[in-house]
Amino acid sequence: MTGHARIPLIAIIIASACAPAVKPETAPRSADDSATVSAPAAKDKTSSSPKSTAANKGTSSPKGSVSSKPKTSTAEKPSTNGKATTAEKSTASTKTSNADKPSTNTKSVATEKPASSSTKAVPAEKPVAIEKPLALEKVAPAEKDDTKERGDRSNRLAAAMALESAGVVEPDIVTVDHPALAVPVEASWDIEVRDYLSHDRVEYYVRRFTGPSRSTIVTWMQRGRRYEPMIRKTFREHGVPEDMYYLALVESGYNPHAYSRAAAVGMWQFMTATARGVGLRVDWWVDERRDPMKSTRAAARFLSSLNEQFGSYYLAAAAYNGGPARISRGLTRYAGRVDDSEGDDQFFALAETRALRRETSNYVPQLIAAAAIEKEAWKYGIRLEPVAPYAYDSILVPARTSVAVLTLVTGAHLDSLRDHNPHLLRGTTPPDGETWVRVPKGYATEFVATKLAGLPDSVRAAWTPVKVKKATTLAAMAKAHGMTSTQLRWYNPSLRGTRIGVGTTINVPTKLAISGAFAVADPSLERYGATVNGVHIVRKGESLSHIAARNNTTVSRLMAINGLKKNVIFPGQAIRVRSSPAKRKS
Repeated sequence: MTGHARIPLIAIIIASACAPAVKPETAPRSADDSATVSAPAAKDKTSSSPKSTAANKGTSSPKGSVSSKPKTSTAEKPSTNGKATTAEKSTASTKTSNADKPSTNTKSVATEKPASSSTKAVPAEKPVAIEKPLALEKVAPAEKDDTKERGDRSNRLAAAMALESAGVVEPDIVTVDHPALAVPVEASWDIEVRDYLSHDRVEYYVRRFTGPSRSTIVTWMQRGRRYEPMIRKTFREHGVPEDMYYLALVESGYNPHAYSRAAAVGMWQFMTATARGVGLRVDWWVDERRDPMKSTRAAARFLSSLNEQFGSYYLAAAAYNGGPARISRGLTRYAGRVDDSEGDDQFFALAETRALRRETSNYVPQLIAAAAIEKEAWKYGIRLEPVAPYAYDSILVPARTSVAVLTLVTGAHLDSLRDHNPHLLRGTTPPDGETWVRVPKGYATEFVATKLAGLPDSVRAAWTPVKVKKATTLAAMAKAHGMTSTQLRWYNPSLRGTRIGVGTTINVPTKLAISGAFAVADPSLERYGATVNGVHIVRKGESLSHIAARNNTTVSRLMAINGLKKNVIFPGQAIRVRSSPAKRKS
């Protein structure tokens, strides 16, 4: 029995030594194996849902809060292919925007070190819709805390205004990226859009904006991408719906230099009196209606007050365009027709009466159409490219300092300085005190103030006062200093007529100052195309011959009075039609 028992045992030992080792496929050997196996599984599970790719749609969330439906975003997927996630790009872009080295290329934000395939995904610092990518169906969307938002709004506003007063604007990187979508998600708005898409005027403007006017509208939408993060952030701080952002598209196409026939100026098209009423500076030297940041804050304050007055942002938009008094009169006169409606419906009820001008009646339908098209641009074959957000640093500069001189101490290009300071009309800081001048992000180094202080006044100052010793004319003095009569007038707002008497002090600008100036009309004028005190503001389509005929003069006379070398004028230009202002009758 003993001998017979040994034979199977020896056979078993030999068989065990010769057989290859087999690794179980169902149980990992260690925690490392478990992480390696589970990461692809999570990736497959996440990518299997159409909403996972759709969450990266190129539109920013209205209030930055959690959506009402749980949606999977790219930022929540564990990275296994060596590419930085969306959340990492956002973090990297924030670091890049704060770096000393200036950068305007949005692609440079993707410099974050790729996540290792064997490590778990780190939750993004920014608020996200869900936290655990492996349990998408079980995670409920967080409820919005309106009480906390209202409490934090004043703190955010105070902080933002403190940064602005210090001349610092940081880009809102979270709302900048608009990646292409493989599968689009359903759009959402924080103003009422969907319920009015079937309205005949809204349908008309959707067809027009995507048809005959498509090229213009797409150009405006693309231009707005630069300012969108700043505008949405500002509106959020003031409690204004972020999608009122599209009002600037209807007003100006997001153009800081836009002007209307009625002399409304800037991205938000403020009249001079209205602009001063909402706290903007408008004078010969500075026109803050052209300042994207300050005019946006003024527009937010104005829209908020109009909403408090009328109880509807669509009525507030109508009042913004047509004036609060007209809306108030209409609501009173046609109360019988309007009282049956409430909220935003009141605008459409009022638009069917004779209370509003046609422009105002079409204003809100255009706003709704623009919001509908851009939020669902894929429906209309429109693709908008991401751009660098509007951001800058600022330098406190002495009075009468030429903006162009900052090219010498910062290294920034003149075109960039002009782009960041459209409100400094004469290419110089005003003569009444120090002013914050904006420079591209990263150019306000600690040595700039020292370099600026070391410049001689003959270089830094925008003009030199010259006392006239012999009577002359404006054209002769301008020619003697190598400039036009119009350019010489820019720096002498009190100068009247074309003759300069003995003892008159004339500010003669430097070539640097002129290179940074804008050829704009007197901001105090309230209407273009009209002649006031001998000055005519050119409107679109006008020519010198037309202006001469209206004012009983000749083209050659107008060219002589204004120092024009060619018979060429442009909209917004101030043209003198008399050599001296008309005397008032006593």
